[in-house]
Amino acid sequence: MPADLKSALAEAAARAEATIRAALTDQAGPVAEAMLYAVTGGKTLRGFLVLEGARLHGASDDADPAAAAVECVHAYSLVHDDMPCMDDDDLRRGRPTVHKAWDEGTALLVGDALQALAFGLVGQGDLPADRRLALSVSLARAAGIAGMVGGQAADIAAESAAAPLTLDQIIALQKGKTGALIEWSAQAGAVMAGADPAPLRRYGECLGLAFQIADDILDVEGDAAQMGKAVHKDAGRGKATFVSLLGLDGAKGRARDLVTEACDSLSVYGDSAECLRDAARFVISRRN
Repeated sequence: MPADLKSALAEAAARAEATIRAALTDQAGPVAEAMLYAVTGGKTLRGFLVLEGARLHGASDDADPAAAAVECVHAYSLVHDDMPCMDDDDLRRGRPTVHKAWDEGTALLVGDALQALAFGLVGQGDLPADRRLALSVSLARAAGIAGMVGGQAADIAAESAAAPLTLDQIIALQKGKTGALIEWSAQAGAVMAGADPAPLRRYGECLGLAFQIADDILDVEGDAAQMGKAVHKDAGRGKATFVSLLGLDGAKGRARDLVTEACDSLSVYGDSAECLRDAARFVISRRN
């Protein structure tokens, strides 16, 4: 990973965590403790995208609430996905999942509280009210039935479907399940600045799909110790994935093509967007 990208991801993690900790200053007890547990230890890719897009548009000073908000939504989704009624996972980010470290009731409430906190955060700050509203409404869409939740529901339904999903169906599913929050994060900085979000939207769309293809590849090739979670789960469930439909080499080629398209979409920003290009390349070369 390039040093500049590593530093930017670390900064994003620190800024998002600091914002969330500040929001929970007056809270105590297992739910608050588990909320902080859930938002730490990840790559903070989504928060990084918010901050980097804001930097490109001169809106860095206003970006922390939105970066923290999307990390809250992402963390809530993982907490709920890991529960026995969903994916039933014991490990996340190399640590016990929230329902294992605490209990199922606490995990359920942690997810609920993180989602509520996200919308409290995204409405804060000194941005004009119409831009905070635009961020809030678009985050609700990306996180809800039209985005992440809808994609997750389609994924669950696919496990018991009579026939495996087609490639087009998987692309549509993953555009919601994984891609919607990444796309929101990528364009948030432009929205904050009142600028045209189209280049960053396209970047986020390509990045989100490349990210999911890389996840499918890692489920086949990855090491559980490096991944910090179980692997080889998709094949065990008989799920159609990018790898099962395109083959391993085909999936890797599709991911590379998407990264190229993502990088090309940033041409309007010139060299200023090099860290975002590095992030796109990292997404398909990561080992966890």
